[in-house]
Amino acid sequence: MTIHQLSVFVENKSGTVVKVLDCFKENGIQLIAITIADTSEYGICRIVCSEPLRAYDCLKEAGIAVSISEVFAVSLADKPGAAADVLRLFTKEGISVAYLYAFLLAGKAVMVFRTDNKEKARSIIESSGLESIEDSLLSEVFV
Repeated sequence: MTIHQLSVFVENKSGTVVKVLDCFKENGIQLIAITIADTSEYGICRIVCSEPLRAYDCLKEAGIAVSISEVFAVSLADKPGAAADVLRLFTKEGISVAYLYAFLLAGKAVMVFRTDNKEKARSIIESSGLESIEDSLLSEVFV
């Protein structure tokens, strides 16, 4: 029901993100989604990839500050308002979403998000019939 997401801490200077992406390239790891939230001095680069555990090891070996966490990923219907409908399920139950981003995977929209209540969010996903995405699907598509 969850996927592994890498969070890479990068300085706001030329070449730091390229170093991360080169590490993926050199190790044959497929980048699926990437987003960067920045401040004046550094950024948090969140990454979904084909082999997150191996990518984590590769980045650590390269001396890159990285952490790995589990986040939710659900498939969205291809219609206006689908993301709002999904988020409403959580807000109705008082669950806050810390961040979210979306990408396309094999022709489907996927929304990735982190909540302040993992267990309650898991229950909502199951009870509402949302299609969750897992690491195994990412591996099937790209490995």
